[in-house]
Amino acid sequence: MLLLDRHRGAWEDRAFADLPQLLRGDEFLVLNNARVLPARLFGKRAGVHSQSPSRKTAREHLSGTVEVLLTRKIEPEIWEALVRPGRKMAVGERVLFGGGALEGEILARGELGLRTIRFRSHNGQSVEENIERLGHVPLPPYINRPDESSDRERYQTVYALKAGAVAAPTAGLHFTREILEKIRNGGCETCEITLHVGLGTFQPIHTETLEEHKIHSETYEISEEAAERIQCARKAGRRVIAVGTTVVRALEDAAAKAAEFDNGRIIRAGKAEASLFIFPGHAFRVVDGLLTNFHLPKSTLLALVSAFARREFILDAYEHAVAERYRFYSYGDCMLIR
Repeated sequence: MLLLDRHRGAWEDRAFADLPQLLRGDEFLVLNNARVLPARLFGKRAGVHSQSPSRKTAREHLSGTVEVLLTRKIEPEIWEALVRPGRKMAVGERVLFGGGALEGEILARGELGLRTIRFRSHNGQSVEENIERLGHVPLPPYINRPDESSDRERYQTVYALKAGAVAAPTAGLHFTREILEKIRNGGCETCEITLHVGLGTFQPIHTETLEEHKIHSETYEISEEAAERIQCARKAGRRVIAVGTTVVRALEDAAAKAAEFDNGRIIRAGKAEASLFIFPGHAFRVVDGLLTNFHLPKSTLLALVSAFARREFILDAYEHAVAERYRFYSYGDCMLIR
């Protein structure tokens, strides 16, 4: 773990096991308890739902394999998803999963290659039960192997609870139950919120300027209890540490909504869509510290971290991390910025 002091512009090489000792003892840690859904589905094309009996179904409809990556639940049986091969999948096209136990129908085509899909169950189980049974864990693409049954638990934080994310909130993967217990025994408090990681986290920046980039929204939920505890921590002068960029995005989005709609509240409780894109120039309302992994160039995550701790300082720290062979990506090392 790389320890960064953004006020002094200094860093120090440490180990994540040192975290309980590095905390002052009155910090308030916010965790993302999203649980990764087995969101990769493989099915067979089955033709257009509304085709007439006289219309011939192409051979590829009957034999072509389709990969569907669920990205966001819209309604209980309707999802946004990435579909491959996407260009061949027209509105009305059907896909059968598990030999027909689950059926998906393309309802609409959207931006960024997204499709809206309605699922129907044909085996007495619910749509969610079929997805859980038939789906595969959406491991990061640099892990060059098929998912295994053990990944259903290994690619989760120890506090994962609410299913719906298509990727793990990776900063939390470093924690063990023992380290969390040490942190709490040291005087720190923790609370949990939920942000279901989706395309907004991973969509690279392709525009000429950051301001032009359109970030995809992600669903989050902050309970009344969590919002009240965060409010009390802020008023007491306790440092709020976000475990992961997903927590930063949820808290800062909820704080922006509270500033607009809720008189006197720091955080707006409830379920909402985070459409906030955080990049240098953002005025942070809630977060005082950040535990995060190392992110790729031209990513919204690197923009967020640069907003929190100055772009030049972060790039210098990244240069040090590369020289010292820190590991990047989801299963990589992390940094604590305070």
